[in-house]
Amino acid sequence: MTEFLAGVDRLDERIDAWWERFRGQPVLDRLYYTASETADFSLLWHAFGVIQAIIEDDPMIAVGVSGALGIESALVNGPIKSLFKRRRPAHDGPRPHTLRQPRTSSFPSGHASAAMVAAALLSRHTGGAAWYGVGAIVATSRIHVRIHHASDVAGGIAVGVLLGALARRVLA
Repeated sequence: MTEFLAGVDRLDERIDAWWERFRGQPVLDRLYYTASETADFSLLWHAFGVIQAIIEDDPMIAVGVSGALGIESALVNGPIKSLFKRRRPAHDGPRPHTLRQPRTSSFPSGHASAAMVAAALLSRHTGGAAWYGVGAIVATSRIHVRIHHASDVAGGIAVGVLLGALARRVLA
């Protein structure tokens, strides 16, 4: 298991080094920092659920999205993260924009899992690819802003896809 975790750490380091070329570019910094910040506490996804509920004249859309996100958050930020207790990436320098620094375990990324749950539910009514595209921006923003390792994001995406599929089935 130690060798596996060391391999994951090496892969994360390589991806982070590769991603460095995108950091410091004003447009990308603004996009990723904004995506990361607006998705804090799933506020972005709750807002999209309300907007979709208004457009579709169906308040249960917002209730379903918010309910599923509440369950996702409780699971990911509670028992799942407590199983791993992984340290977040080290970052010594200033960030180009302010950003809340979470205190929970780094693995898995809650932003990534919430993005996939929200995309699964919001895509039931309109443009699935677009919702997953926004979700991918939010998920990868966590690598860009150095709050998660790439493997944290991949783990969050996997958890979110599973929880999103379950939520779709329950809310069908």
